[in-house]
Amino acid sequence: MKPAMTSESAPTPQLLDAAGLQADAELAAGFAAAAHRILADLVSGGAPLGWVEPPGSDEVAALMDRVLRATRDGDGALRAAYAGRRLVGLGYWLRYARPTSRQHADLEKLAVAPEAHGRGVGRALTGALVADAREAGIEVLTLDARADNTRALRLYRSLGFCEYGRLPDFVAMGGRHYDKVFYMRDFRGGAPRDQESLHRQ
Repeated sequence: MKPAMTSESAPTPQLLDAAGLQADAELAAGFAAAAHRILADLVSGGAPLGWVEPPGSDEVAALMDRVLRATRDGDGALRAAYAGRRLVGLGYWLRYARPTSRQHADLEKLAVAPEAHGRGVGRALTGALVADAREAGIEVLTLDARADNTRALRLYRSLGFCEYGRLPDFVAMGGRHYDKVFYMRDFRGGAPRDQESLHRQ
């Protein structure tokens, strides 16, 4: 029986971008299945990732294929966190499809395996994706989250995101309704603009 691995003894996760992931044939071959494991486990536990029921493996495989194609075309960025050879987190952003908005991108998913919670994986993934967006010339990086996901919202604020709006009782889950909160990180002026300046627009 293997001893339980504490956060102190666990290896520091390695962050790979799409190119780094695909350069490792073994990791690339198992990526969709590993992503499905994480996403399905999290949704089963009630995580607000956009699904009511755990997604199927084919659905996740198609999603990951779409994201990887977007990264090859310069329309997205993917980050995958590995502890050894085990995927423990992933996140990605995609450019907006509308031609007038393609200078902006949306951080669509960020997921960390339950066994890796509390180890800074979410912060590392988000920070890397923010850096990728800045390097790609993205003007505004947006995201939305369920209002009760206070831990994630606190993380986003600490990384320079600010709230620019919300839809009250917009998300239905488990017989309850939650606000949908919209956050943004604006790269156009260097430092993110504050709430007061957003409301003056």
